[in-house]
Amino acid sequence: MKFGHRYKFYGKISNTYGKITISSPVFDEEGKDSNTGKIIPIYPLTYQLSQNVLRKIIENGLKEVQNQLRETLPSYILEDYNLQGINEATQKIHFPKNFDEFNIARKRLVFEELLSTQLALLELKNSYLTEEKGIQFSKDAKISDIINKLPFKLTKAQLRVIEEIDTNMESEKPMNRLLQGDVGSGKTVVAMCAAYKAVKSGYQAAIMAPTAILATQHLENFKNILEEMGIRVELLISGITKKNKEGILERLKNGDIDILIGTHAIIEENVIFKKLGLVVTDEQHRFGVKQRTKIAEKGKNPDVLVMTATPIPRTLALILYGDLDISIIDELPPNRKKIETFAVSKKLEQRVDSFIQKQIEEGRQAYIVCPLVEENEEMDLQSVQKLYEKYKTEVFPQYKVEYIHGKMKAKEKDEIMAKFKQHEIDILISTTVIEVGVDVPNANIMVIEDAERFGLAALHQLRGRVGRGQYQSYCILKYEGKGETVRKRMKVMCETNDGFIISEKDLELRGSGDFFGTMQHGLPEFKIANLFEDMNILKSVQSVAIRIIEDDPKLEKEKNRLLKDLIRDKFMKRIEI
Repeated sequence: MKFGHRYKFYGKISNTYGKITISSPVFDEEGKDSNTGKIIPIYPLTYQLSQNVLRKIIENGLKEVQNQLRETLPSYILEDYNLQGINEATQKIHFPKNFDEFNIARKRLVFEELLSTQLALLELKNSYLTEEKGIQFSKDAKISDIINKLPFKLTKAQLRVIEEIDTNMESEKPMNRLLQGDVGSGKTVVAMCAAYKAVKSGYQAAIMAPTAILATQHLENFKNILEEMGIRVELLISGITKKNKEGILERLKNGDIDILIGTHAIIEENVIFKKLGLVVTDEQHRFGVKQRTKIAEKGKNPDVLVMTATPIPRTLALILYGDLDISIIDELPPNRKKIETFAVSKKLEQRVDSFIQKQIEEGRQAYIVCPLVEENEEMDLQSVQKLYEKYKTEVFPQYKVEYIHGKMKAKEKDEIMAKFKQHEIDILISTTVIEVGVDVPNANIMVIEDAERFGLAALHQLRGRVGRGQYQSYCILKYEGKGETVRKRMKVMCETNDGFIISEKDLELRGSGDFFGTMQHGLPEFKIANLFEDMNILKSVQSVAIRIIEDDPKLEKEKNRLLKDLIRDKFMKRIEI
């Protein structure tokens, strides 16, 4: 600052000991380019880059391309929906004169982002439909035969979903269906029924799980019920011996294996089916669209069933999985006990430890999940090891404590999970890597450290690791922070076990960025749309997209040329349309 010059200041003014002070203000010299007295953009920064420098860069960039950006939306859409042109919207999203200008620009960009995603997915769905016909499975292969053999009763929701799948399989249209169901709602049985129908119609089925231990678990479940019905089930995971693998591949090719359960190993080129009719992928967000397509290519237009335990509000599911039909299991089996959930501050740590001790003395086991460290695997490891040392040496030296994390080799992780399952470990310290869907019926306590760092959907997924046996199960959320949002989120977790309600709340409280961060679904992250706040735009976009595709399924008409280009630029690298 120089004497004799006039400056404008912006900041919080306070009166300290009779002196007026303003701490760390933003200030500008009057008459020069200023950051005061107007709306300014705030950008995410990276190492040693300041807001001022980045603003200047963006400003210069916008001057360079002024009015030269190529329009990406057809004029009929801009007119029908009263949307701004691309040049004006891009300028005003960065440097609006007032918030009305900002909102109008934002509406245009959100509309484009959601519309291109919807159209890409609908086009993908259409490409399935217009390809040659799918398999028409036999009406004589009755799923009721297997339902009558089950040692338990199915819920109404399971029966409804099985009926949808049955109808799908008997039609000549290839099935591409997403099966959503909360943790423990019984999706595996539904997959088993579909596989039974495929086999009894003379075809083979492939079941793909994200991890070896989960694939092994599926194998046990399938064998228990299907072997006595004369159905041959085999397991293909990377850990099996070369000789065994060769034998399996040979029998698969000859048609001597009816159902093959496995991990990514199933996708390998040397895995050849004699007559593949059904593909089931479990925990969809671990597999991208391309992997799903790759395994489907091993048969002649087989039916595809995708299962996920991540409950997603229906409107959202349409965005994420617009290329699939959707089935939902929205009720839990009657024998499932509610998992008691408590949110406690760090002050109550000793009480929590005493509670864990009491349960272990009664013969139970516990999971302790480490805080998530933002995108930093090194720190993740440290936090696991630190917690492991603390529990092993200070808190529970008398018990068998082990740890597991994402950097371990798959074989190592599988061994530790198998030991935990066989009760050779009392307490398992883990990052969020705890294998999705692994049943350890004897583990009835889940303690989540720094729970405020997790999204609700992630907390709900973790909680679902317990409550798998006959014992009352507990989930204890340790959290810090007195913020309103933190309190609200902990309250939701304690009040409901319904994954769909939780995912709606998660969106509302955290926005869609984090929500999608957990899913590698092969779609680009949304740069500007927030699926909770922009629900109204999303609904109108969905109807627009359906209308466009009905009128022009492959976007070949001249009026839709810009849309075709937009989708190609944005998605071609990610989704093979």
